[in-house]
Amino acid sequence: MDMRVFDLFKIGVGPSSSHTVGPMLAARRFLLECPELFKASKVQVALYGSLALTGHGHATDKAILLGLMGETPQDLIPDSVEGKLAALASSGTLHLLGEYDIKFKITEDLLWHKQEVLPGHPNGMRFTLTRNDGSVCERVFYSTGGGFIYAEEELENSKSSTEEPKVAIPYPFAKMEDLLAHGKRTGLSIAQMLRANELMHCSEEELDAGIDRIWAVMKGCIARGLQISGELPGGLHVKRRAAKLWLTANDNKDELPHDGMHRVSLYAMAVNEENAAGGRVVTAPTNGAAGIIPAVLRYYAEDCKPSNPEKGVRDFLLVASAIGMLCKRNASISGAEIGCQGEVGVACAMAAAGLTAALGGSNEQIESAAEIGIEHHLGMTCDPIGGLVQIPCIERNGMGAVKAITAASLALKSDGTHHVSLDQVIETMRQTGADMQDKYKETSLGGLAVHVVTVNYAAC
Repeated sequence: MDMRVFDLFKIGVGPSSSHTVGPMLAARRFLLECPELFKASKVQVALYGSLALTGHGHATDKAILLGLMGETPQDLIPDSVEGKLAALASSGTLHLLGEYDIKFKITEDLLWHKQEVLPGHPNGMRFTLTRNDGSVCERVFYSTGGGFIYAEEELENSKSSTEEPKVAIPYPFAKMEDLLAHGKRTGLSIAQMLRANELMHCSEEELDAGIDRIWAVMKGCIARGLQISGELPGGLHVKRRAAKLWLTANDNKDELPHDGMHRVSLYAMAVNEENAAGGRVVTAPTNGAAGIIPAVLRYYAEDCKPSNPEKGVRDFLLVASAIGMLCKRNASISGAEIGCQGEVGVACAMAAAGLTAALGGSNEQIESAAEIGIEHHLGMTCDPIGGLVQIPCIERNGMGAVKAITAASLALKSDGTHHVSLDQVIETMRQTGADMQDKYKETSLGGLAVHVVTVNYAAC
């Protein structure tokens, strides 16, 4: 499997990995790979399917424009966004990659095809650049969830579970059964195998520094989310709750048995409120589900009192990445493709497996925890109200974090044997997503997205 831990965990900005991070990367890549960019006279971008239907709520238009300017999700300063976009709106001049100026009219050069879906994936976009001599450069890209992007010609290979990795790794795997077999043969844990695979790409020091940076950004995101109050952007008038509830939780003199889980849910909500506000987050494995893994990691580091928290956090994220790789390769992590079971469900499975590993669970217990995490999210729809990653997304992360801890607890208290394998439940998730009506897959055409808006309009 040609995927790495840093492919699953990307530092970026909110509110969406598939609708914000992916399009920004695609726009920039299009220009970087377009010959004779200096001759450009016009650029048009057409959005299709889910990108068109929920793009305004997910800031896809802003992401595309920033990508054309040369910005990247990992380096973009969130507070600079509005100023950059205001300058474009007032001048009508777009600085391609920050170097070449063209005239750009947002209402004419950014097109929304809400009734049309490109064949490769619900998140499709077509970029067209016209040069001074009338020649054209045109490419189609797909944003397949988690910040992964593929040009049209690359998409089929990305879906193949038999694709050979570009770098030979000691423990190749396409299914969970492969990892379990490697473990039985060698006596190694899943964390040890993933570490060995990663070390074919980088040094031990580089790997640990990268993982530690991911955890630092996650911790910082929780901390910001637990301090900032106010209203989230987008027009739903949703107020941030994590900061106020956090103060209440810490002021409570008569602690209840469930208060630990309450704090975990607040960690997750804090991250997703930051994401909804366009702040700095780690895609884990998507932005819409970005709060679950940080919340469970903080629970591990603070409440489980580990003897070696540094090693535990690293093992957690390595094992979590293995589960995310399996889900992406054999099903999907895109809400637009298979619903929220592929986002919150997968994040829950990743967190459950990571926690089980960090607490010393066996490979079989890790598999059991991940399977439980997905099984109890099967069929979950993606129906964001107003196309915004707010309702039900923020609370859904809090619930997913609690479920992950429960799944890990059940697995650790068992001997690792279970009736449903992780490979079976991933395939079930894929088939369930294929059967799900499109209106429940990040289009805001069904579910809560329709009924809540209808009630609000009726009340006016």
